[in-house]
Amino acid sequence: MPERADPNPPIAPAASLPRLLLVLGGARSGKSRYAESVIERAACPALYIATAEPRDGEMQERIRRHRVCRGPRWTTLEEPLDLVARLACESRAGRPILVDCLTLWLANLLEAGRAVEQEAAALVEALGALAGPTVLIANEVGLGIVPENALARAFRDHAGRLNQSVAARASRVVFIAAGLPLVLKDQR
Repeated sequence: MPERADPNPPIAPAASLPRLLLVLGGARSGKSRYAESVIERAACPALYIATAEPRDGEMQERIRRHRVCRGPRWTTLEEPLDLVARLACESRAGRPILVDCLTLWLANLLEAGRAVEQEAAALVEALGALAGPTVLIANEVGLGIVPENALARAFRDHAGRLNQSVAARASRVVFIAAGLPLVLKDQR
């Protein structure tokens, strides 16, 4: 039986990571695992910016488990709203940043009554000025049925527009389905 190609080929130091990698997929598709493995193969300390808020016991436990699984190579910061400022402050050459995830960040912005389009535009603009490699995770929410209420449709539309804008700026875009990566764009 022929050997199957490794869908996650080895990546050397942080300098060889894409400057901006966008990892898209559905819920529980393996996006985070893939994104983490790309950075871990770079064998350098990394920053994990989590946008989830621990609002209930289940989410608190989920966050705790994720932190334990990531181990000591990762520093984790929670930033549910001010992602642009946090990225600008924390970006350094040679230290990758993983943001998990843009979709939760958008939901947080909507819930807080923030100007989503302006915040999203500010993020896309800021991505070009970051000093080190950045990996962004986002859900592809537009593959299902049309939501029945206006808020859900607005959320889907904001997420779709943000994903398109980030993908246009990214040097590499990977779609994950059933744990398998499909490279949509690679401009290294």
